[in-house]
Amino acid sequence: MTSATLLVELLTEELPPKALPRLGETFAGKIAEGLKAKGLAPADAAFHAFASPRRLAVTVANVAAEAAAKEVTEKLMPVSVALDADGKPTPALLKKMEAKGIPAEVVAGFERRMDGKAEALFHTATVPGAKLAEVLSAIVQDAIKALPIPKVMHWGDGDATFVRPVHKLTMLHGAEVVPGRVLDLESGRTTRGHRFMSRGDIDIATADAYEPTLLAEGKVIPRFAERRDDIERQLLAEAAKQGALLGEYADLLDEVAALVEHPTVYVGEFEAEFLAVPQECLILTMRANQKYFPLFDGAGKLLNRFLIVSNMRVADPSNIVSGNARVVRPRLSDARFFFEQDKKQPLAARLARLAPVVYHNKLGSVLERVERLEALAGAIAAQLKADVSAAKRAARLAKADLVTDMVGEFPELQGIMGRYYALADGEGEVVADAIQAHYQPRFAGDALPAGNVAAAVALADKLDALVGFFGIGMVPTGDRDPFALRRAALGVLRILMETPLPLELPWLIDTAAAGFKPGLLGAEGFAAQLQDFMFERLKNLLRERGRDGAVIDAVLALRPARIDLVPAKLAAVESFRALSEAEALAAANKRIVNILKKAGGELGEPDIALLQEEAEKALFHRVVEVAPLVRSHVANEDYTDALCVLAGLRGAVDRFFEDVMVMAEEPLTRQNRLALLAQLAGLMNQVADISRLSA
Repeated sequence: MTSATLLVELLTEELPPKALPRLGETFAGKIAEGLKAKGLAPADAAFHAFASPRRLAVTVANVAAEAAAKEVTEKLMPVSVALDADGKPTPALLKKMEAKGIPAEVVAGFERRMDGKAEALFHTATVPGAKLAEVLSAIVQDAIKALPIPKVMHWGDGDATFVRPVHKLTMLHGAEVVPGRVLDLESGRTTRGHRFMSRGDIDIATADAYEPTLLAEGKVIPRFAERRDDIERQLLAEAAKQGALLGEYADLLDEVAALVEHPTVYVGEFEAEFLAVPQECLILTMRANQKYFPLFDGAGKLLNRFLIVSNMRVADPSNIVSGNARVVRPRLSDARFFFEQDKKQPLAARLARLAPVVYHNKLGSVLERVERLEALAGAIAAQLKADVSAAKRAARLAKADLVTDMVGEFPELQGIMGRYYALADGEGEVVADAIQAHYQPRFAGDALPAGNVAAAVALADKLDALVGFFGIGMVPTGDRDPFALRRAALGVLRILMETPLPLELPWLIDTAAAGFKPGLLGAEGFAAQLQDFMFERLKNLLRERGRDGAVIDAVLALRPARIDLVPAKLAAVESFRALSEAEALAAANKRIVNILKKAGGELGEPDIALLQEEAEKALFHRVVEVAPLVRSHVANEDYTDALCVLAGLRGAVDRFFEDVMVMAEEPLTRQNRLALLAQLAGLMNQVADISRLSA
């Protein structure tokens, strides 16, 4: 069978830039999968994905024109049904053979073998392999259907639909065109290159010549990753030439790589007077609207220069540079205008404009929310012995920038602009910093609010959202989380654990709930549900950070009220687990838990007068002896020392279970022994549920 490289390309209008890498990878991967499934490509066949603004393509190595024939065995029917008493085919078998196109003379060649408890007839036939020319169009169509495209469009007079209009279909096997029709297009070998730098239609001689031909004649770098790397090299080289830094640029780099086919980097400049505007505004304007890369000095201060990634390479780029400067100037002027206009009205004067802004139809307006945040931030600050008035002031002003012109134009700047406007209004730096930081952490790995005032406002913001939406039954389900409650929960947990802050989670939830109008939070048991939700998020967070699952379960099983103590408890349980006594004590603890669960009922204190066996007396005295020491260590947050003391109980616990019948027939003796075990369990599980460590 002839094997050669296969090329499939769709030439389109400009594809969505943010989706382009995924479209390219999925298109290539699905076509390769389809070829392998048909036996037309080996399981380890190499393939290359190509994705540029106007094309999706793939080349797959070692694709056969026709797959090898293979033998297929199928069960026909039980022998008792297929053959009569004389061993001749029954009408049922003949009918089955006719339906499957099996000649009558083949009956003698059927195999008889056991199938379960009955003997059955099996037929083996040689099936011709799939032909590339007959199946490729369907494989390509299936790949198109599998693309992550939320919306499709129609074009022309045909019925074809795709994310953008498709103009050409190229399908080459080696040097031969594979005939076929996809999206109302007949396959060929012609494609097009760069819109302006290419020489026009380009014939691809062979599938292997696709990439070099596009580059040489079409002025297109078809591989997304190669284009991205080329842009990055040019950006870094030009930034170094300018004596500047690029700052954070990875996300924009991906987007720009999806916008150009032949990238060239040029340097642009704007008037230095615009630097009087907060640099975040200018940066966002350049990055989001113009796709420019701002330049910074060594201290991270914005320079009045930027880098342009052009889709054109020309000897004299002056027209490109001046054209981009003309385009960006009105954008920067708008940012300056918004900033100057916004400063004319203090943040505090904008609060009344938050009253008609609906936060949620069941939770009231943004102004009502601000009033809750003010009270909650003050209560949290008081617990932290922080500046209560500063926390309340920051919470009161935190949402005022939502009704500024700048944030209306650039919602990403909420909080950031609030800080600038607060400073312009004469507010203290602590208040201004807290206004900006109250959204933090915005994403995984983001910085936490610095200082207890900022932490109080940030906690208030997230807790109000969590309690409010859980309180009205708006709980995240599956992938749906329209109010970003998972992110809010992780933010609360990270602030409490990593800052760290000595606050109790149940108190925080109850205090937040108290700020809502009576009867508003009607969802039954929402506080407990919210705690479960947050502990599930905490469990996932700790697992992502490499903590052992059994250790996490042991610590979180007790639902620790103070999240800031969780890391110390985890470390203590990890140290305890390494002790030789740990496994035996964990197993004993698990046994105790099961015994007490079966016994049920209320258990008081064990009575020393009812102790009979030496082993139970010894355990009683050891428990009495170590209990004050364990409680002292726990109170002082010396969890490792507390668990090490408990490890010393192993001998007494082992002897107890060897020598004592817990479920004695005499009721008082049985009750007393259960009370002793309950006392032991309470002592052993002050740091974590040790039974969770038992296999």
